Amino acid sequence: MRSVATTYIVWTCLRAVFHRGWWLAASLYLVLEAGLSPVQLVLLGTAQGLTVLAFEIPAGLVADNYSRKWSIVVSHVLMGSGMLVTGLVTSFPALVIAQMLWGLAWTFSSGADVAWLSDELDQPDDTGRLLGRAAGWGQVGAAAGIILFGALAWLTSLSTAIVTAGAMMLGLGLYVVFGFTEHRFSRSDIVGAGTLSTTLRHGLKAVRSDTSIIIVLAVTFLVNGADEVFSRLLPKGLLDLGLPQAQDPVLWLTALGLVTLGVGAVALRLVENGLADEPSLRRLYLAGGLLGVGGLLLFAAAPDNWSAMAGAILVHGIAWNILRVVGVVWINGRSASRERATLQSFLSQAENLGEVVLGLALGLVAEFAGIPLAIAGAALLVAIAVKLMTGLRPDV
Repeated sequence: MRSVATTYIVWTCLRAVFHRGWWLAASLYLVLEAGLSPVQLVLLGTAQGLTVLAFEIPAGLVADNYSRKWSIVVSHVLMGSGMLVTGLVTSFPALVIAQMLWGLAWTFSSGADVAWLSDELDQPDDTGRLLGRAAGWGQVGAAAGIILFGALAWLTSLSTAIVTAGAMMLGLGLYVVFGFTEHRFSRSDIVGAGTLSTTLRHGLKAVRSDTSIIIVLAVTFLVNGADEVFSRLLPKGLLDLGLPQAQDPVLWLTALGLVTLGVGAVALRLVENGLADEPSLRRLYLAGGLLGVGGLLLFAAAPDNWSAMAGAILVHGIAWNILRVVGVVWINGRSASRERATLQSFLSQAENLGEVVLGLALGLVAEFAGIPLAIAGAALLVAIAVKLMTGLRPDV
């Protein structure tokens, strides 16, 4: 258990270092150097989401029938490449292609990572707590990434930081190759279209027979639609409110990111023991949703950067962290081993469908009616999600 847990936590932490550091630089690069408009920023996410929608289920089926470990390796190759390319181009079509490559990469790791951990650990009672602990270490890694790559961007350029993060994400794939075991994964003797379709049928049957899974998927759809517009427009929203230009904006976003991650790490540590049973998960879900509504409304109505940043900390630091880990743990706890990665892929599908459909709609609102109104619309989506959460009936 110790070896598997440690391996997973180290990988989670390092991946967060490279990804969060990359996004810090990339989010400013897209606004300041590529000069993208609000709707173009959201369209990048739409292209990414459509790619995930197209490939998520096939990738999950492959992970369940071929290999979870090697699916994650493929993810690193594709993701590192997409991250690296982002820092080498500024044209909108090229950036769209880079985001689509990132989206394809995500399909090979989402679901496969949790399924790999669950099988290799083989201790269902400890899996939820370990996922919460790993998420907390992910916050630590993200903080380290913000410091390292924020400093690199400030000392060199945003492009240099982006390309470096992409190259290091590529290299992290070697850690998976040599560090991940796969002793408990059961391959089918004959892997083909018939086996894949059988796995898919089992996954769909599990969803149809479990109302709680359907509710979690619906909540995920709504919350990620809200998150897409909020995350994509956060830097531009702060710049529009008058983020000081005398100092490099990367320093302000670095500071905001560090505070957000620190709050997130504390929040995840506090809720870790509540991830072991469904009644506690339900309470955490509701709390996270309500905090998300409050933070989004605070940002939408913010008269200055300080109150806007307070709203961002509430949303990204506490609410989103709680909602994501609870959704993953709930789905994982109601999944059989043979379709675990596939069901996690369904969860990822709900995320990306929300980003594509709802994120694009709110992106258009931002383009024509302003960012504050779009963020208020995001708060409405999360409020609807909270209403759905009340319908969860945990197994006790």
